[in-house]
Amino acid sequence: MFVENDRQVALILRAPVLSVLFLICWFGPVSAQQPATVTFTLDFPNSEPDHYVISVSSDGHANYESNGKLSPDAEDDGYRLDFLLSPATRARIFDLAKRAHYFQGDIDSKKRNLASTGSKTLAYKDDQRSTQATYNYSPLAAVQELTQLFQNLSATLEFGHRLQYFHHYQKLALDDELKRMEETAKQNGMVELAALVPILQQIANDNSVINPVRARAQRLLERSEAGR
Repeated sequence: MFVENDRQVALILRAPVLSVLFLICWFGPVSAQQPATVTFTLDFPNSEPDHYVISVSSDGHANYESNGKLSPDAEDDGYRLDFLLSPATRARIFDLAKRAHYFQGDIDSKKRNLASTGSKTLAYKDDQRSTQATYNYSPLAAVQELTQLFQNLSATLEFGHRLQYFHHYQKLALDDELKRMEETAKQNGMVELAALVPILQQIANDNSVINPVRARAQRLLERSEAGR
């Protein structure tokens, strides 16, 4: 009798476990929430580069792709970089996206007398929404600020693109390029300089590069460490 009772208790205790296992098998595992993303795309014919895309995730991962050509005879000289954003820049981007109502509706000014500065698209995606808007110029302050931030970020990353090329093929061009970088940084025209640390470190440590160039690279490294 005790054996039979023990069997009944065991079955009762096992029932909830079996039910949970059945539900997992039937519905599959619960998927983790995906990070939100903000994406900026620019298409501007006759500029350099004339097309680029920056995608930023709420977990800090970012991706940059451009079709910039660094030599006239290059067939495919595009540039791609995966990097991590600083927490401050990431927070600023997503706060501005929120203030811009996640780019819902028409954000373009529609003024016909404005010069074209390229076709720009801002997009937002998370588990609840997927929105995007294309514009030449937007009267919304949050969109203007985001546009400037992403354009400065592109300019910064294109400096890295050119540094990589010059370091491999035209070391004599490094001095002028690094001068331009220092001037741009002084004017607060660079964003996320830390993304260029690997190439700056390579130049600063390269004994085949002249000392003034190495010194400029080292100063920019120190600026990136200071978050400026």
